[in-house]
Amino acid sequence: MRGQEPRSEGLFSYVRLEERVAKGHPLRAIRSLADEVLGLMNESFAAIYSDAGRPSIPPELLLRATLLQAFFSVRSERQLMDQIDYNLLFRWFVGLGIDDKVWHPTVFTKNRDRLLETDVAKEFLSKLLSLRQVRRLLSQEHFSVDGTLIEAWASMKSFQPKDGSGKPQDGGRNGERDFHGEKRSNETHASTSDPDSRLYRKADGRESKLCFMGHALMENRNGLAVDCETTHATGKAEREAALAMLDRREGSGRITLGADKAYDVTEFVGDLREREVTPHIAIDGHVRKTGKPRKTAIDARTTRHPGYAISQCIRKRIEEIFGWGKSVGGVRKVKVRGLEKVSAVFAFTIAAYNLVRIPKLLAQA
Repeated sequence: MRGQEPRSEGLFSYVRLEERVAKGHPLRAIRSLADEVLGLMNESFAAIYSDAGRPSIPPELLLRATLLQAFFSVRSERQLMDQIDYNLLFRWFVGLGIDDKVWHPTVFTKNRDRLLETDVAKEFLSKLLSLRQVRRLLSQEHFSVDGTLIEAWASMKSFQPKDGSGKPQDGGRNGERDFHGEKRSNETHASTSDPDSRLYRKADGRESKLCFMGHALMENRNGLAVDCETTHATGKAEREAALAMLDRREGSGRITLGADKAYDVTEFVGDLREREVTPHIAIDGHVRKTGKPRKTAIDARTTRHPGYAISQCIRKRIEEIFGWGKSVGGVRKVKVRGLEKVSAVFAFTIAAYNLVRIPKLLAQA
């Protein structure tokens, strides 16, 4: 018998959002962890907000919505608000009822950015890693570090001389400008769109881009990120950020640190040894233009141990963190400006990566 298409809608719904989400849905375990972390941050939220004035969007809802944006690669806040409006799964995860009104994209962005200008993103990552069930997944002795470029939300046309001599000749809001053949550097030029960005080239023969540099410290047992840092893109930024993250690490005792050949610098290796860190760093032995091989800071005292080869193998997993952040999390090219906001977005993306992986690891444990 052919079914009849209903011509009228029901006036009321008697099915709760909780019942519409499958019991085995991956977001259930993720939201459970996120709610536990947000509960630990209640005092921090109370210190950020004033007791007087009109109530803002609850910070818990702001951060859950931001997590969804990273999980599902939502390109903009406007699209995110549209998704939350008609997607019942998104409404359930954020904490909105089926009849609750969704915020205007500008209101959401202003409230979210104001919250991310504090250290909330890094605190969220720290509280997540401090959970009892998560701590047992982390190695306390073996780590890896690396950095990646984050493209700035600024065009090459905005990179103009600091003395103001690089204005387009034909005028207009977005006039044409020919900068080919012009010598440009971070000392003499700056971006008018994002002054915190820096012109940087990843390697010889590659194009220069306006970018920041994101850094991550990974534990080697399960490949979870335990700390992160965002800096200006400079030649020393990776090593300086690595030392900063090691200094913030809780705990004592000797540890190992795996890294690629960009960290094979005598001064940096000496700083690691002063901190009781064994440098499991790849050897940079390339031949210089003079025909002589470069002198490495890593000797047989380190390379003769089997742990060195293990660290060199496992350290490559840190690229999975950066790969997920760029292809899924949306930090290949950030849509915010300023080092402070870029740092918050990167830290929250790193936390989102951990949230995706931790439930799977707990299920296997």
